[in-house]
Amino acid sequence: MEELLYGEDPEPSDRFPAGPLYVPVRPGPSGCAARLFRTPLGDRTAVGFTSERRLVVTLGAGQAWIRLAEPALRALTAPLGVTSVTIDPLFTAPAPAPAPAPAPAGPVVLEAALAAPAQRIG
Repeated sequence: MEELLYGEDPEPSDRFPAGPLYVPVRPGPSGCAARLFRTPLGDRTAVGFTSERRLVVTLGAGQAWIRLAEPALRALTAPLGVTSVTIDPLFTAPAPAPAPAPAPAGPVVLEAALAAPAQRIG
């Protein structure tokens, strides 16, 4: 049987670590915590970038980060049930904008309805 080279193998059997990654973090009560993201299918994933530039292009200059090796990132997120690591994602969805305050539905609407002229039906 012919052995496939890695370039031809759709799923190489050996997983190579990506090396030191730039991992986005957020402040927490005990220091920094790795940010977790969602894949397009909704699964949770840890994210790492191979360069600071790629992190800044994707998440912005204000994003805090730490350097972690891929095995360390996997070990950090495994107890949370996160088993995948996404390296160098191409884009992220923008943060949701705050919802506008709902219009009051109480006395203001009632007063407007009472002030309108009565309509005769039938």
